[in-house]
Amino acid sequence: MIYQGLPQSVERGSVVDGSSLWRRDRMSLLGDRRALQQGDIMTVVIEIDDKAEISNTTSRSRDGSDSMNIPNLVGIPQKLAKQWPDGASPTNAIDLNSNSSSKGDGSVRRKEKLTLRIAATIIQVLPNGVLAIEGTQEVRVNFELRELLVNGYVRPEDISRQNEITYDKIASARISYGGRGQISDVQQPRYGRQVLEAILPF
Repeated sequence: MIYQGLPQSVERGSVVDGSSLWRRDRMSLLGDRRALQQGDIMTVVIEIDDKAEISNTTSRSRDGSDSMNIPNLVGIPQKLAKQWPDGASPTNAIDLNSNSSSKGDGSVRRKEKLTLRIAATIIQVLPNGVLAIEGTQEVRVNFELRELLVNGYVRPEDISRQNEITYDKIASARISYGGRGQISDVQQPRYGRQVLEAILPF
């Protein structure tokens, strides 16, 4: 996994209103504790519950028939009557019939559910105020490693007072959840089987 590295340190000054005894910075009782600057941390709430169902049916048919008679063509059929094979007649010289049909059915059913919470760090503040965030998390249990990655762009006004933001408000969101280890290796077919499935036509 590639890390962006630690963000640059940012010195924050205390904002004091000369006409008030209360400080308005995030350390005060009424201060805004939402992540707004580079290096601040927020919580990303991921609650995905998607369901998709698609069904398509296609049916097509076509019939064609052609027939041509040449009983009289400048007397040529009569002159060639002796050359006709047994049972042949110029009245049915050409008779063609064709028909074709095709039918196809397809359906897709998918259901995904994922509920996670991960801390993300502001790695950059764009000139327009949009925040670029990234969060990574690794959990290892015995020989199985679970990896979670989330990054994207958020607006400061979409961050809640609890310093949280939902995944559907992250622009260009990239959420990756997976793992590797002995269990993942057992679930995958062997390399030889993968090669055979790729080259065998049956």
